Amino acid sequence: MKESGISIKTGALFLIFLLIITSCETTKLKNIWRDSNYSGKMKRVLVIGVFKRTGIKQLFEDEMVKQLEDRGIKAIAGYSVLPTDKEADKNIIVSTLKKLDADGVFIASLVDRETIETYVPGDANYARPVHHRGMNSYYSNSYRSAYNPGFKQKVAVVETNLYDSGSEQLVWSAMSQTILGGNTDVLIRSFVQVMIKDLYKNNLFE
Repeated sequence: MKESGISIKTGALFLIFLLIITSCETTKLKNIWRDSNYSGKMKRVLVIGVFKRTGIKQLFEDEMVKQLEDRGIKAIAGYSVLPTDKEADKNIIVSTLKKLDADGVFIASLVDRETIETYVPGDANYARPVHHRGMNSYYSNSYRSAYNPGFKQKVAVVETNLYDSGSEQLVWSAMSQTILGGNTDVLIRSFVQVMIKDLYKNNLFE
């Protein structure tokens, strides 16, 4: 009967944990870099998604364009002005930027897929002060903590770069992890929101 009680508490905590992670942002930025010498602010940008699946590429570019234009920035989806049947080389991108009179180009590229493991606590008693626990209960809780399996999640690792079109130099870069699963539109919308939030935080757009 005691084991059943522990199982119920463990299950309840696991559900709480799932609610917490699903309510948080699905994308986390890592290794953010910004050129401290760059003082410009972009008003017109070309957006390029480097993804194998054409549908994902278009969804990303359209969402990035939408969210930037909602903030008053003119943005152009790469698939609407660049070749779709082959890789666009540097010369094509540079000439396109000149035709569009764009200040910069934002490029997002999928570089890896990973599986990460997050620990899920197994007993609510861990919150009690240590001096309130007997030796037996402390050992039992510690044992369950050490041997309780983690919660595995698949993530997409994406590199995002913003280049100045005039100098062709990198002005902002970040690696990110996005938890996969659920509605693709929602994931992409959340991903774009995180990117734009940091770009504005770094004063890169008007």
